[in-house]
Amino acid sequence: MSIDFGERARALVGTPFRLQGRGAGALDCVGVTLSTFGLPVDGVPRSYRLRGDHLGVMREQLVRFFRRVPATQLKAGDLMLMKVSNEQAHLGVRTERGFVHAHAGLRMVVETPGLPEWPLIGVYRKRR
Repeated sequence: MSIDFGERARALVGTPFRLQGRGAGALDCVGVTLSTFGLPVDGVPRSYRLRGDHLGVMREQLVRFFRRVPATQLKAGDLMLMKVSNEQAHLGVRTERGFVHAHAGLRMVVETPGLPEWPLIGVYRKRR
């Protein structure tokens, strides 16, 4: 039986946002990723700011648990790495309706309809 990661991500909608949040009480985009895909918290860096050049570290961590797929193959349950600005990368989980992510401005995990407004710089699929 395959796991529906899109539905697992949608179950997190409404969770409060907190930078470096890793538990059910509060999550950031890394916390959403860890919770959705059932990944271990150990070894995942926590000493980061909302803005900063973390792209190299994020990609390094992603290849531990995911394989990169072409953006043209994006489907529900995939993890999207987006470039919000030159100083900020962001993670979101694709769903049938849009994508789930931790929205710092709204201070909670949300499902945004459609595709992200930010450039997609990587699509990752959980290794089985």
